[in-house]
Amino acid sequence: MLRWVVRLLLNGAALLAISYLFEEVKVSGFGVAVLAAFILGVVNTVIRPILVMLTMPLNVLTLGLFWFVTNAVTFALTAYLIDGFEIGPWPDSLLTTVLAAATMSLLAAIIHRLTRKKKAVS
Repeated sequence: MLRWVVRLLLNGAALLAISYLFEEVKVSGFGVAVLAAFILGVVNTVIRPILVMLTMPLNVLTLGLFWFVTNAVTFALTAYLIDGFEIGPWPDSLLTTVLAAATMSLLAAIIHRLTRKKKAVS
């Protein structure tokens, strides 16, 4: 449970850092960032698998590059659901959303790797 809370807080901090890196991404505070990180996790768990299945032909045709668009859609959906977490107007900010979502995925993977449970060596 503690590891999950630490991951959530670190993902919130990563989202806040992304808002400083990309000027179109706005997060009003750390609490909003943590809530957005939680909602992003829920969206990635529930909705993303459905999107991946529906867009499988496009993913195959683009050799996996459509994965970036899928991540951007989940990122934008999270921004739509949370007050205080905003992404610039569509479609002007599409490239920024794709890059911010890819950055968030990379940071989340690093956080997961750093906070994973160590296997016992025998």
